[in-house]
Amino acid sequence: MSAGAGDPLSPAARQLCDAMAAGFPGPGDAAALRAAAVPGPRGPQVASVYDTSAADVPVRVYDPAPGAGGRPLVVFLHGGGWVMCGLDTHDALCRRLAAASGAVVVSADYRLAPEHPWPAAADDALTVLLWARSEAPALACAAERVVVAGDSSGGNLAAVTALRAPGLVAGQLLFYPPLDASAATGSVAAYGTGYFHTAAHMAWYWDCYGGDPVHPHVSPLRAPDAELAGLPRTLIVLADCDVLRDEGLAYARRLGAAGVDCAVQLHPGVFHGFLGLPLPAGASALAAAAGWVAAT
Repeated sequence: MSAGAGDPLSPAARQLCDAMAAGFPGPGDAAALRAAAVPGPRGPQVASVYDTSAADVPVRVYDPAPGAGGRPLVVFLHGGGWVMCGLDTHDALCRRLAAASGAVVVSADYRLAPEHPWPAAADDALTVLLWARSEAPALACAAERVVVAGDSSGGNLAAVTALRAPGLVAGQLLFYPPLDASAATGSVAAYGTGYFHTAAHMAWYWDCYGGDPVHPHVSPLRAPDAELAGLPRTLIVLADCDVLRDEGLAYARRLGAAGVDCAVQLHPGVFHGFLGLPLPAGASALAAAAGWVAAT
């Protein structure tokens, strides 16, 4: 698709979108998609960055100010359709979040589908959360200030982890998450093609991931009201031109109706994945998210 007067993407976003889509494989080949998911430019310097293990789940810990006490602790779950990406592809984003928020960030290298279908990734995410809480004193963080965060499929895992660990999470930070495995929304119809992240890709990712599509630990949007009412403060960051937009908005409405402190940031003129791109909306979304984490 070419930029034009009626294009909902900004000119800069359209240029990036078309360039990325031209080199990105279609759905169906996990190996090809993984090969295409390469790290971007390196993020900012962070005082301490090291790899370790959280009860057999590999993690990378980003500490922007070793020795400082009582800080928030973010468990970050990367995107990639549960099929691709890992610690390296999201290294820059985690560096930016740690540096901007002052929080320690623990990035989880959970098992990937289709080799490890649901609930493998969700179980790994919960394992890392429990490990992070237990390690909070050693990391000079406050166990009562643990946030689960993630982008795209990682946002799904963060939402699921918050549902599975009532009372153990102080906040959930969800960047354009898939929340319903059988969603057929207006944003799917409007942005299913021509906006990089296609409806066909999303359907294939769900197929690879597996699980019962109506189970709330697969599709958090289908969780009962009573479970939603126990969720912590929430920030949902969405791209307007994204097949997943309406799921995020629907989840925010349900959380608000359940009495949860839920804020939404809907960024116009951008597409799925904009947080890690050289666009003004990405920088402003990261800055706002970092401020939200610091206040948790």
